[in-house]
Amino acid sequence: MARVLLFGRLADVAGWREREIDPLPDSLCSLRDLLGREDPALAEALAGRGVRAALDQAVARGEASLAGVREVAFMPPMSGG
Repeated sequence: MARVLLFGRLADVAGWREREIDPLPDSLCSLRDLLGREDPALAEALAGRGVRAALDQAVARGEASLAGVREVAFMPPMSGG
């Protein structure tokens, strides 16, 4: 089981900030697909430019394996000043 976190606009779109997923898919792409099948608006938001993912607090990309991962966080693009 793993905890999935959504931050900022992603949480607003989904209507949730945290949930448990069990079993966790094999890869980051598969997790995005799973979440997107449940919520097309979230799928679009997760596919947006600049959206990042972190696995156990380390930035990850694409087909990253989720084996042994306990937390997946999706973060919208950062803006700064």
